[in-house]
Amino acid sequence: MKKIDWYIFKKFLSTFVFSLVLLTVISTVIDMSEKTDDFVKSGLSSREILLQYYAGFVPFIVSMLFPLFVFISVIFFTSKMANRSEFIAILASGVSLSRILRPYLAGGILLGLLLWYGNRYIIPKANEKRTQFEAKYIKSPILQVVSRSIYMRVDSFSYCGIRYYDTTSRAGGSFFLETVREHKVTYNLRADNMAWDTAKKVWRLSGVLERTITGLKENVTFYPELYKKFPFTPKDLQRDEYMQSRLTTPELTRMIEMEKLRGSETVKELTMENAHRNATPVAVVILTMIGAIIACRKIRGGSGVHLAFGIIICAVFILTDRFSTIFSTKGDLNPYIAAWIPNVLFGFLTIYLYKKAPK
Repeated sequence: MKKIDWYIFKKFLSTFVFSLVLLTVISTVIDMSEKTDDFVKSGLSSREILLQYYAGFVPFIVSMLFPLFVFISVIFFTSKMANRSEFIAILASGVSLSRILRPYLAGGILLGLLLWYGNRYIIPKANEKRTQFEAKYIKSPILQVVSRSIYMRVDSFSYCGIRYYDTTSRAGGSFFLETVREHKVTYNLRADNMAWDTAKKVWRLSGVLERTITGLKENVTFYPELYKKFPFTPKDLQRDEYMQSRLTTPELTRMIEMEKLRGSETVKELTMENAHRNATPVAVVILTMIGAIIACRKIRGGSGVHLAFGIIICAVFILTDRFSTIFSTKGDLNPYIAAWIPNVLFGFLTIYLYKKAPK
């Protein structure tokens, strides 16, 4: 990288960090003012609130507004450079626009990779901490859900059902498990109650009747209590609006495969979350290039016009993303296609703006 590249690259990152800190502080103060009563009722100290809630809230708000932070940063410092006629001087010296955009592309890729890694491993852990605090002290318990009935496919041949499962106590009412091979039931298990044994990491069944069927022969056994290991844990049985956001990408991928096997209705939401984690970092790169191309031109009105135009583009991008998400989760649109539709549309917009930009 040449001096001009380092000059633009450093301005890009420094402006990004400044806007990130500024907007994060503003968001935190607003959130704190809205939840003051809840914090007082919780009886926790300021240190406990910071460690238990805001340690998760800050990464969450940063990840949610990350593309907006990058876009505003690019427009702001690039517009300032354009108003000082720096780009006119650079272009007049024989440097092409594509050459000027290289440090922007490098910065966008660097920040995109940072967001990509954060979405996969860091943000889910922060969301787990934040949602647990909200469930306990702020909102009505979202994790303490009683499901009247859960029916699912356990593996290629087995099906099970649980009645009145409580995620708080990790216990359920009557339970059944059936294995079907060649359209015939070969194994059947029924229990009056089931509960998760945290010490042994297995399910404890009580009042168990186990039937094994081989041809015309049937073996029936009764157990007052039986410990069994099934291919699902209490975590797999939780159903709440924040479930997918609390899972790291490897856990989310495993959950998607399990839910597909079970025929669950939550597959689309889980797949959409996974697709967004890969699509959003690419959006950071696209918005970086759009912001650079728009703001590098000196116009009347200066930074204000550039920022206004940038905010309009951000609003359209968010609306496009929301609409495609709704069409996927509520309709038949493939989640991966839905997640990438905004990137494709704004990728074409980037190419169009580049061709129209003065060189």
